[in-house]
Amino acid sequence: MRDNPKTPFTHLQEDDEMLVPHSEFATEGPQPMEVVAQAETPSTVENQQVEDPPSSRFTWTIENFSRLNTKKHYSEIFFVGGYKWRVLIFPKGNNVDHLSMYLDVADSASLPYGWNRYAQFSLAVINQIHGKYTVRKETQHQFNARESDWGFTSFMPLSELYDLSRGYLVNDTCVVEADVAVRRVVDYWSYDSKKETGYVGLKNQGATCYMNSLLQTLYHIPYFRKAVYHMPTTENDMPSGSIPLALQSLFYKLQYSDNSVATKELTKSFGWDTYDSFMQHDVQELNRVLCEKLEDKMKGTVVEGTIQQLFEGHHMNYIECINVDYKSNRKESFYDLQLDVKGCRDVYASFDKYVEVERLEGDNKYHAEQHGLQDAKKGVLFIDFPPVLQLQLKRFEYDFMRDTMVKEGSQSLHSPQFDDERVTKEDMKRALEEQYGGEEELPQTNPGFNNTPFKFTKYSNAYMLVYIRESDKEKIICNVDEKDIAEHLRIRLKKEQEEKEHKKKEKAEAHLYTIIKVARNEDLAGQIGKDIYFDLVDHDKVQSFRIQKQIAFNLFKEEVAKEFGIPVQFQRFWLWAKRQNHTYRPNRPLTHQEEAQSVGQLREVSNKAHNAELKLFLEVELGLDLRPIPPPEKTKEDILLFFKLYDPEKEELRYVGRLFVKGVGKPTEILPKLITMAGFPPNEEIELYEEIKFEPTVMCEHIDKKATFRASQLEDGDIICYQKSPSGEMDEQYRYPDVPSFLEYVHNRQVVHFRSLEKPKEDDFCLELSKLHTYDDVVERVARQRGLDDPSKIRLTSHNCYSQQPKPQPIKYRGVDHLSDMLVHYNQTSDILYYEVLDIPLPELQGLKTLKVAFHHATKDEVVIHSIRLPKNSTVGDVITDLKTKVDLSHPNAELRLLEVFYHKIYKIFPPTEKIENINDQYWTLRAEEIPEEEKNLAPHDRLIHVYHFTKDAAQNQMQVQNFGEPFFLVIHEGETLAEVKVRIQKKLQVPDEDFAKWKFAFLSLGRPEYLQDTDIVSSRFQRRDVYGAWEQYLGLEHSDTAPKRPYTSNQNRHTFEKPVIIYN
Repeated sequence: MRDNPKTPFTHLQEDDEMLVPHSEFATEGPQPMEVVAQAETPSTVENQQVEDPPSSRFTWTIENFSRLNTKKHYSEIFFVGGYKWRVLIFPKGNNVDHLSMYLDVADSASLPYGWNRYAQFSLAVINQIHGKYTVRKETQHQFNARESDWGFTSFMPLSELYDLSRGYLVNDTCVVEADVAVRRVVDYWSYDSKKETGYVGLKNQGATCYMNSLLQTLYHIPYFRKAVYHMPTTENDMPSGSIPLALQSLFYKLQYSDNSVATKELTKSFGWDTYDSFMQHDVQELNRVLCEKLEDKMKGTVVEGTIQQLFEGHHMNYIECINVDYKSNRKESFYDLQLDVKGCRDVYASFDKYVEVERLEGDNKYHAEQHGLQDAKKGVLFIDFPPVLQLQLKRFEYDFMRDTMVKEGSQSLHSPQFDDERVTKEDMKRALEEQYGGEEELPQTNPGFNNTPFKFTKYSNAYMLVYIRESDKEKIICNVDEKDIAEHLRIRLKKEQEEKEHKKKEKAEAHLYTIIKVARNEDLAGQIGKDIYFDLVDHDKVQSFRIQKQIAFNLFKEEVAKEFGIPVQFQRFWLWAKRQNHTYRPNRPLTHQEEAQSVGQLREVSNKAHNAELKLFLEVELGLDLRPIPPPEKTKEDILLFFKLYDPEKEELRYVGRLFVKGVGKPTEILPKLITMAGFPPNEEIELYEEIKFEPTVMCEHIDKKATFRASQLEDGDIICYQKSPSGEMDEQYRYPDVPSFLEYVHNRQVVHFRSLEKPKEDDFCLELSKLHTYDDVVERVARQRGLDDPSKIRLTSHNCYSQQPKPQPIKYRGVDHLSDMLVHYNQTSDILYYEVLDIPLPELQGLKTLKVAFHHATKDEVVIHSIRLPKNSTVGDVITDLKTKVDLSHPNAELRLLEVFYHKIYKIFPPTEKIENINDQYWTLRAEEIPEEEKNLAPHDRLIHVYHFTKDAAQNQMQVQNFGEPFFLVIHEGETLAEVKVRIQKKLQVPDEDFAKWKFAFLSLGRPEYLQDTDIVSSRFQRRDVYGAWEQYLGLEHSDTAPKRPYTSNQNRHTFEKPVIIYN
């Protein structure tokens, strides 16, 4: 067994050619790297070669090209993968000024209904002078009857194609090439990943594909997998509570299972609840946290230091002054590197960007010891790379226009492609060359129609690239087999697999069997008053038998005799029936004829719903010596009744037995028996009640002891609850003095878990309440629990059962009638409520509106957030009046205004008369500022314009404007030049000359900049007044965003925030 941490970690021995200590890894000099998609050893099933699909190159030489006078021109037919293909071109463009070119299924019109085929292909126009300038574009498509051609409407500009000096037309001849690879269409329903590729996938728990990609990557580093297998675990550990065991279990299943593997045990071992699993996290963050956890768990074991040996590299952060002799170095270790993808065509360009030297100058000078502020160079130098280099690709950039994270570039790096649960083969070219993303023109579906082409980002996105150093390949890509896996783990997982197979077999054979659930007196006694209070039994907790349908019921009775020790002749079985009032009671005993039938026939008699279960009650009569005796003959006059006893002092209900009574008999006749069953003195007065139903409300009625059972409408299976006769004293002494009041309490009681809204994950306290409690009852109990005198200062918020978070809106004061209304979320019921303790009573607060206002001081560079709380019918003018009492104004008579700012643009100046009730400060920033004097005295031709800061993002072959910083208004005068306006802007913003000289100025309308010269008259650009939204027409200040970020952001919507990855165990 490998439970003992002292067991030698054999794979660290060099003579075994397995894992080696860090010192054995080559670290000196540059080392070639290779991608992790390597086989482990030639012998393992994991190393099946990926077959190249049938592929072919077709070359089409088109003579007299410029004299082609048809709109469309087809090539001759060629065969690839047993299919007919041809190339289609539009020599003068398909309604565009580009050559249009497509791959076409030549015989699509004659193919059978429902045909489809999948191909990867490239189309090229060959440069006949310089081959390196050949234009080639690649794509892939599933062809079918609706989309029988696919390609590029804007393949290349006609101006380039027809320019004879370019080399695409030589002697009026154009050469076109098509490389086509036909791939098998995967039927995902019947697809077997293990059989096709030797690998299996991971099930997605919901937004956990980032985690699945990381786990697959780590699994495919055999050194890492072997180390995980060698972490000490024991047979007593539970995977859900042990990260090492959960990871061992997951890796074992990935290696030996035939089906996709679930990750629930692993996320449970992280301490994640279901909501955590459904939150998309950052793969780099998870990788670091997981590695740190494993590193910690490996301490003191034979695999200590493995994480460092594998993944730790070092770089040097330096800052070097340009004009003085001063340099600051700091050596740092890394386990992975985060590389920018945006604007980088490949990984080398990303590395160039990573080590790019940054100049610290102007406002951003470096403070060097003894030398003060200095111009300096700042950068990173790599000292050494680890044996396994993990590159995290920064796919997400914030898109201010859409208020969302947007993925940049694209793809995943294994020869097989892991689509969570399924693994498909991938050819090496796509796996290795197309992983970095970039742009592609979207091929056109119907070339005959006038559709404008557009570019799209390649969509298969890699989160990580993993490289293994060539010189360490043999040691990292080592053999991992069963002898590396602890025996207890092998036994446990094989047992799990056997149970899974058994369940699968049971499921496959379910139609041949009936499940018979047998309830006995012992079950009723064991459950009533503990697990249940109403009806007689929970059928899921009684003995069940899986019996073949064709077996005779009498043979089943022999099985029961063996199980319970009740001889067949003493068994009598009753069928249960669901009554119209939704109660479930024994209805009638089986007849001798029914008992002679097969189990399957009997189930059909008893069960109109045709489910696979037969529910029975086993009646066994006991003699005076408590041994079974034959059941008494039952006539139509005999009624089987069940009895529960209630004790108001203990608030306890329990089952005491059953009796046969005659329909014409009266309760008075059985009172002595009931008193004996209860253990009461012989002369005790008792009261009887019938438990009639409990859904949707409890119905429990008093029974007249002098009326006959038939007159009281009692029948087989009915329940009588009885107790000592209540007295006036009992009413005062006990909370629930009689059976009906106790059953009412039990039916409506609800334990509620209260959580502080500030800590929505943690239970603060629990209270037992009633679903019928009013709003006032609930807040009064919470206030008492918190030691508050005023319950109206408690505000409650309901729980969202799906997101496992508080609902966005709190419960209004007396906004619901009962506790049950607070706990319902759509069709689900929760047992969680959130509370806040307010500083003023809730009714008063509800009459108020609270706004968060960011006040920008006129002369100081500071922003202060103020909470303004005013009656809802207040106006913006009232907000400003209140704000003036709280802020520091530049002069006593300063006037304020309130603006709506969203992503660095001013969308609105609020009129002082506007009511505040409908102003939303959850998504936009409300900004208050002093109105500058110059704006108060505008001349007739003066204009008040919007001025915004922006940078240009030239990535992805398209220019995108991104605003940043604080927007502002500026007065421009008629005839004023840009040079004059610049002077005022520089003074207003207090920008140093050196920096201001680098700024560019542009007029922007709907996001398109038109750059201005110093001599341009600025006011002439702002003549149009028909632009939608003044914020879309502005004077733009283009410069880099070097300012420190403001200490506040636009308010997030309540409770919706990005959570960091936390592994709790």
